[in-house]
Amino acid sequence: MGRQEETFWEQTRGLTWPFWAANLMEMIERLAYYGVRVVIPIYIAQADEIGGLHFTQGDKGLIFMWWAVVQSALPVFTGGFADRYGYKRQIVAAVFLKGLGYLMMASQRQFWPFFGGCLLLAAGTAVFKPPIQGTFVKTLTRETSGVGWGIFYMVVNVGGFLGPPLAHFLCGYSWPAVFYGCAVLVSLNLLWLLTYRRVDSGADRTTNVWHVAATTARELLNGRLLAFMLIASIFWAVLMQLWDMLPNFIVDWVDSASLARHLPAFMLARDLSRGPQIAQEWVINFNPFLIILCVAPLSWFVNKKMRRLTSMFWGFVIAGLGVYTAGSSQSIFICLAGIACFSVGEMLCSPKMNEYLGVIAPADKKALYMGYANIPIALGWGYGSFIGGQIYEQAGEKAGLALRYLAEVLQVSELPPRTQAFARLTELLGQSPAAVTQLLWDKYDPSRVWTPFAIAGLLAAVALFVFNHFARKWQDVNA
Repeated sequence: MGRQEETFWEQTRGLTWPFWAANLMEMIERLAYYGVRVVIPIYIAQADEIGGLHFTQGDKGLIFMWWAVVQSALPVFTGGFADRYGYKRQIVAAVFLKGLGYLMMASQRQFWPFFGGCLLLAAGTAVFKPPIQGTFVKTLTRETSGVGWGIFYMVVNVGGFLGPPLAHFLCGYSWPAVFYGCAVLVSLNLLWLLTYRRVDSGADRTTNVWHVAATTARELLNGRLLAFMLIASIFWAVLMQLWDMLPNFIVDWVDSASLARHLPAFMLARDLSRGPQIAQEWVINFNPFLIILCVAPLSWFVNKKMRRLTSMFWGFVIAGLGVYTAGSSQSIFICLAGIACFSVGEMLCSPKMNEYLGVIAPADKKALYMGYANIPIALGWGYGSFIGGQIYEQAGEKAGLALRYLAEVLQVSELPPRTQAFARLTELLGQSPAAVTQLLWDKYDPSRVWTPFAIAGLLAAVALFVFNHFARKWQDVNA
């Protein structure tokens, strides 16, 4: 019982340098990644964004669907390769792929070349994840896994918190500067690799590529593992809307003027047509800010008080309620309250999903099982973002609803292009942009785009509750 009674700080001091080196590389990679990820929904699809690509919301959903498939399905196999061929080599390959992806995204404005850059970035991320996470599970013990994964999740969110302000700053120069800056940043991990001591995966290094692939496929036939991944995929369909749909929703609908007047200029949006508004990336940043403050001690506390699956269950419930709350009103304070609720749910379940798979993984298949952790993300993010793009295009986008109002109410015969729809409606009505935004909100209620995702989160919780009931009988899964 000695190790279980150690304090949070005592367990933290026992973590080794390979664990911290991997965390530093993860933080740099996440800083670059979220520097792009939190603003790219605006760059891709916001109808009135200066310098944006002006693709449709459906196009954005299609891009994110394939991004999800590549980034989250590929680690199912790259995890096995990391075990077989070594973590360090795979990190080098990942850095080069990610850098090339950022460069393509900076220089290409047509749909398919830009799409290709997104997939290169996704592939680089897929190659990067398993060796980093494999390092964690090989350097953590059963007693320190809760604290270790909590610290990892905190470090991920340090990068997630610093990325949006970096993107906001670079965007002040130009949109391509955002991508070029992130390419330079991710390349710094090649320097950190000099301090990364080799971590032995414990895998058989005499096997060939086809044997690794066959082992990967065979392990996937575990029924309990498949059931868990399908349930978790529903949660990821909900969680990823914070990054995919909420940025556009905030720009379109949320009124933050009452709070924005008390904030410095660097936190404000460039578009002042509705008065001073907080830049959406700073609103989203409330999520990683809360996680940085709370996730490590919360993980330590939950590790002492809850079984892993119980923690995930409550995380699913609270995150689902948070998603619905965040999009239920135009008030910035209700939006922030929803993000806070969502963040608590995320902290309760997301680190525990990786920890759960790390604990049940066989000793020589740690990175392989960390690769499996990406299957729920591939499924959930993939279908969630595709459906979300369709839903938002039809029922949530302000430009689309402006076109609808022009056609249905004002019966305009020649409709303007989508990029000019809201400005045209404002001109015809002779009202302020804020008044026209309120008019469209009252008539079409775009908050309903969040209802399907809130329901999905609660359904995932019910399914996990049933899974948890059976898991209590499975001694080998340490649920």
